[in-house]
Parts: sequence; structure tokens; C-alpha cells
Amino acid sequence: MKRQLLITCEHGGNRIPRILAPLFFEAGEALTGHRGWDPGALGVARTMAARLRAPLEYATLSRLVVDLNRSPGHPHVFSEFTKALNPDRRARALLLYHTPYRQKVDGLVGAWLQRGRDVVHVSVHSFTPVLHGVRRTADLSLLYDPAREAERALASRWVRALSEALPELAIRRNQPYRGTSDGVTTWLRRHGPSYRGIEVEINQRLLDAWGAFPDRFADALARGLVVALG
Repeated sequence: MKRQLLITCEHGGNRIPRILAPLFFEAGEALTGHRGWDPGALGVARTMAARLRAPLEYATLSRLVVDLNRSPGHPHVFSEFTKALNPDRRARALLLYHTPYRQKVDGLVGAWLQRGRDVVHVSVHSFTPVLHGVRRTADLSLLYDPAREAERALASRWVRALSEALPELAIRRNQPYRGTSDGVTTWLRRHGPSYRGIEVEINQRLLDAWGAFPDRFADALARGLVVALG
């Protein structure tokens, strides 16, 4: 079966649509920090897509407007800044920003599967080093569903390759989040066993002075995935 790779980045920026800007006048650090977006993630996604010659789908809308990595009915799909919108305006925000991105990714995966391809989807994210006073110990982690044998096996091989390429980093699985938590990869698993979705999470403590992750991380991720896929 022919394999198709897909790279996505759901939290690639902290852009606020002009029509909603008044809601964020006092957002401050919430918008510029980890709550507003995933710093460094889009750069890694772009480099991986280039190295692997894979399609890239990404969004630069702030997750504080509407979180593209959450299902429409998830309690945190809207932030405290947009929950104040009336039901009609929340529905419109979903229609304008959430639905098109998810439909685009879903359409690509569905079309490739219909053509008989085996889809491997990598969703790239980053996470804050400390949350609610708890320090996260992982430097780089792969999130997957342990109950799906193909995902578990792919993640295991990929972790081994990453540990060899980046021995100075703490490479983990399903940290600091569970691979079965609500997200784009979880949602796309309904397509069946020919779809494998793995979320990459990188600790933001590793960002450089320019707010980017070193290229060697993306290079190691790309090479490691090739090795893991055999």
C-alpha cells in the first residue's frame, strides 16, 4: 500500500481577526504566551514538511479565538475571551474559523484513504515548561493511542530513533498529555486502521532567543520518522 504523509500545525500563530479584536484588548500575556499559541511549532512543522516533501496544513489563528485542536462541543473550544459571545456569534466563529480548517484536513485524509493510501499524520505542537506550578520533565514527546497497534509500534520505533539522534533530550511518550485526549488526531482516527496520527509535543524551554526551536530538532524528527516507517 502506498504511504501518504501529512504534517499539520493547529496552533501556529496568535492572529486575532479584526472583527474580534475588541475582545482581546486586555488579553496581554495570555495572547502572546503559550495560552495564545504554540511558539516554535510552525517552524518545526515547515521544516519537517520540507525535509519529508509532505503536504503541510497549518493555522495562525490564536487558539484563544477558537481552538482548532478541540472538537466543536469541547468545553474549552472557546476561551474566556470568546465564551462571552452570544450563541449566534460563537456558531459563526466556528463556521468561519474552525470548520474550514478541520474540513480541509479531514478531506485530504479521506481522499487519500479512498485512493488506497496508508496515511501517516503528524500534528506538531509545543507546550509550556511549567503549568499550574508543576514542571514538565519531557523535552520532546510523541502522543498516540496505545490501543492502536500500528500507532504504538510506529511511536516506539520513532522514540528509539529520536533518543539516538538527540541523546541529551528527555524523549517521552504520551506526556504531558494523553494521546487519546480530544484533538485533531483523535478525531481523524474514526477513518480506521489505515490512518495513523501522532502528535509531536516539544517543550518551549528549548526555544532559542529568537523564539524558534533549533533546526536539528526538526531534522531529527524527520529522519527518525523515515527510520520508524522503514
